[in-house]
Amino acid sequence: MNWISNYVRPKINSLFSRREVPENLWTKCPECGTMLFHRELADNLNVCTNCDHHMAISPRARFTALFDTGIFTEVKVPEPITDPLHFRDQKRYPERLKAAQKATGEKEAMLVAEGEIGRTPVVAAAQDFAFMAGSMGMYVGNALIAAAERAVKLKRPLIVFSAAGGARMQEGILSLMQMPRTTVAVQMVKDAGLPYIVVLTHPTTGGVTASYAMLGDVQIAEPNALICFAGPRVIEQTIREKLPEGFQRAEYLLDHGMLDRVTHRKQLRDELIVLIRMLMNQPPAVKGDLPPPGSPSSDAAEAKA
Repeated sequence: MNWISNYVRPKINSLFSRREVPENLWTKCPECGTMLFHRELADNLNVCTNCDHHMAISPRARFTALFDTGIFTEVKVPEPITDPLHFRDQKRYPERLKAAQKATGEKEAMLVAEGEIGRTPVVAAAQDFAFMAGSMGMYVGNALIAAAERAVKLKRPLIVFSAAGGARMQEGILSLMQMPRTTVAVQMVKDAGLPYIVVLTHPTTGGVTASYAMLGDVQIAEPNALICFAGPRVIEQTIREKLPEGFQRAEYLLDHGMLDRVTHRKQLRDELIVLIRMLMNQPPAVKGDLPPPGSPSSDAAEAKA
């Protein structure tokens, strides 16, 4: 037995060998290409620390950063029929749902929650673009109706964060029927004299834009968010003309009167506190008295995710 080759060399190799690094520790910014450490990115609310590009953020991470001390309660959503049309393309629709549920850890494309923002009770709903492009199916329609009914029952403002590629084709006409259903739900909130605030995030398109996403008493968007019914490429091919620079982006829509504000994600919580207290005829919040928001990178947030 060769002691040097059989013991010493493997020991040295084990000390100096390259350790495997998990793939999910770093995220590449799609705008500037900077590699961002996952904890640093989460602490910055999924906003690039180099170019300020707003990346997608999950509803749970958003709510953890939005609600006081990161505490919120989920609102139960009625379950629709799973596969009403028995739709199949390359995969069966239930298989696509299971894959999306496994990838995101969520039941569906919208999460509804209630809690306090700046000591003001609210109901909030947020879409998850990672779940089948945040597409609007029967569950999303049920979720928004559940959020509206809860807001009316508790007499609280309703805040909706939209992010969607449009209606869900696997549910056909049933997904399109969510447009009038959600419009009626929004009207319920308004008839009750309660504020309805929409925060449009990247991207918000199709039937979602044509229904509840553009019906807010106050319309806020995140920077550079794409907000449209038909995408710019489809419009260019239809009219055969080049569209203006930044067409259908949040800043362009703000300049043309389609939005009220374009707000950075890190400033959004403070702005929402001011708005909901103003619209509910409450006195302004005292800065030093406000409880801190949660942190998406905290242990509690990771446990919820």
